Amino acid sequence: MAKKRTHIYVSGRVQGVFYRQSTLKVAADLEVTGWVKNLPDGRVEAVLEGDDDAVDTMIEWCKKGPTTANVRSLEKYEEEYKGEFEKFRVKYD
Repeated sequence: MAKKRTHIYVSGRVQGVFYRQSTLKVAADLEVTGWVKNLPDGRVEAVLEGDDDAVDTMIEWCKKGPTTANVRSLEKYEEEYKGEFEKFRVKYD
């Protein structure tokens, strides 16, 4: 199966609503690797790597997020697959 890497930015009420922790669980279930973090401007940023279908499913989930979130928009940018991650994690930098 083909692999891909997508960089996303999620806007809306996505901080303080367990968005990152929920993303971590969904990524583990889908075997998607990469990371997710909060941005100072209130958005959430993530890099997703894995099988095409798994990454696409993950992006669709990110468009909604957990029930406590209210996602307004999702920007996505396809990047070259690097296979640089062993797992999915929350970044705090």
